[in-house]
Amino acid sequence: MSQILQRIPARPASDGAGVKIRRIIPSPNYGVMDPFLMLDEIRSDSADDYGAGFPPHPHRGFETITYLRQGALEHEDHMGNRGVIHAGGAQWMTAGRGVIHSEMPVNRDGAFHGFQLWLNLPATEKLRPPEYHNLQAEDIPRLELGPHEVKVLAGRFSPGASAETSDPAQETAVQGPIGDRTTQPQLWDLTLAADEPLQLALDPQLNTLVFVCEGSVSVDGRHLAAGELARVQHSGSLELHTESGAGLLLLAGRPLGEPVAQYGPFVMNTRAEIEQAIADYQSGALTAAAQ
Repeated sequence: MSQILQRIPARPASDGAGVKIRRIIPSPNYGVMDPFLMLDEIRSDSADDYGAGFPPHPHRGFETITYLRQGALEHEDHMGNRGVIHAGGAQWMTAGRGVIHSEMPVNRDGAFHGFQLWLNLPATEKLRPPEYHNLQAEDIPRLELGPHEVKVLAGRFSPGASAETSDPAQETAVQGPIGDRTTQPQLWDLTLAADEPLQLALDPQLNTLVFVCEGSVSVDGRHLAAGELARVQHSGSLELHTESGAGLLLLAGRPLGEPVAQYGPFVMNTRAEIEQAIADYQSGALTAAAQ
């Protein structure tokens, strides 16, 4: 069985050059989502809400994951990386010791729906070399489990025992394109059909979060509405159920249990490290070190 430990509602906000978003951030208690720091959802049919995008800006000390369900987005950074992702694709950037990048919508009309997730780095890796991955839809494994669909952006997905078999080992296990991370991130996009439950197997040592972006979901009988993120405690499995169809992100990761100091686009462990990041950005040393 499981229990919901915390609920965090998404709140209207803006970022970049005035992009309208729904933001989930646990501040000041980052331990609620540890190792995740923040989740933003961008969703609109109007380019007035998203068209100005995210012009060049710096990051240090964590990883950013941008995932699109609709639309197209172009990434460009100071190291010469450039890539466009379309619906179903993702950009995974490890800022490490320093990156300046931009993320700009390719089209200025039509529907746009995407997410940006901030994933913390442990203290020993905050100044590691930057890294960038451009993932197209075909790079991300997609599974059909009966009427349900699962996309595995990161981690290892193992469905739980189904009605046909009580042995989870007989079910399909799929590895996402991003692995080998200290925080062991699991990032799954789930589309649930009505009335038939979906069983998921999860490591109970990982901090597990569920964000509902469409419809409503019951987690072992506990209701979650659209726009809610919940931290869920479990013993190794979850049962998800919806009465009318739903879409959600499931996030899980190994909590770091370290102090978090955050200022704008910099996430470190101490205020002194934040001040150093600001000074390095102002002097040009933030990215000079990453050449």
